[in-house]
Amino acid sequence: MLAFKAEAQTSALAISDSLYAVGEYSEAIDKLQEITPRTEKTYLKLAKNYAANRQPEIALENYKKVLNQNPDRILTTIDYGDLLVKTGKLETADSLFKELAEKYPKNANFKFQQALIKEKLEDSTAMHYFMYTIMLDTTHQAALYKVAKDKLKNRQYTMAEHYSKRGLRANPNNPSLLSILAQTYSSLKLYKEAIPPYEKLIDLGQGTEFIYNKLGFAYYQIGDYKEAITLYKKALELEDRNSATHYTLGKLYALTGDLDKSETHLLMSILIKKQPVDAEYLSLGLTYKMQEDYKDALEYFNKALEENPDNERALYERAVAADNYFADDETAIGYYQAYFNKYESIGNDGMLYRAKTRISDLKKKIHLAGN
Repeated sequence: MLAFKAEAQTSALAISDSLYAVGEYSEAIDKLQEITPRTEKTYLKLAKNYAANRQPEIALENYKKVLNQNPDRILTTIDYGDLLVKTGKLETADSLFKELAEKYPKNANFKFQQALIKEKLEDSTAMHYFMYTIMLDTTHQAALYKVAKDKLKNRQYTMAEHYSKRGLRANPNNPSLLSILAQTYSSLKLYKEAIPPYEKLIDLGQGTEFIYNKLGFAYYQIGDYKEAITLYKKALELEDRNSATHYTLGKLYALTGDLDKSETHLLMSILIKKQPVDAEYLSLGLTYKMQEDYKDALEYFNKALEENPDNERALYERAVAADNYFADDETAIGYYQAYFNKYESIGNDGMLYRAKTRISDLKKKIHLAGN
């Protein structure tokens, strides 16, 4: 009988692994739920499936069960800590990685995790932890990037160059550090020095609009107008509504004597500047909303409304983002009410109905909580 049970458990585990591998997390969970009694291995697989199935709270409970049985499972502890961070339980995650760092004082990654958490908590000591990470591992790429970026932001250009170069000695193809180094040289107006790291970024497939603009400006500054024009045109292929790009191209064409093209791009620059970009901000907000990043979604919906206060969709979506982001239900009601009051008689029926229903639900929730 015991042999039969063990064989059934092994079979259920194998099937759940196969389901997990193809993304059938709910089915894998159902299979694991059949197993009795549950072992560490079962709880661990349940945790991973629940996490993948976007049920983080249940995943955390299963991780706890594993760690209660065996607190020395380091990899499980790390997975548990990562999930705590993803679910916003930053204080708990901070304590967990602090314990790991104290237990393994030479492990740079535990210090780095502490640094990331401190950064999310907007703790002023975060940079200290990034520096400590580098002390433990002088080539830690992610920590070097954080420090170099901070030095660039604070105009400590010598230090930004130092830390980005240190990382690039260990990994010459690190795009983040190449970008910091190139931007540092641009900030110092060392345009000849800035060109190689920008070009390497493009060779590595990192040719964004920002990079093409920066590289184009570097060539512009050293007097190579032809190459600068080529690069700005590439930037426009990626984003053709950048007023500044059109403006610079207009100046470059004037310098090369092509006055017709100069006029075209300068007029485009003026035209774009006159156009509100609320649609673009709305799209960005919706993208962040789909990623369940409601803080950034709220920021971009606000920007859309700054551009165009009469963008109905932005006002409604701002309320939805606020509802998901703020813990205070009264605050969420305020956002929905602002939308409803403005569009009650002229707005989209579907959005008005959803806003009215949500206001009613939140008021009932507040009333029940007060009883």
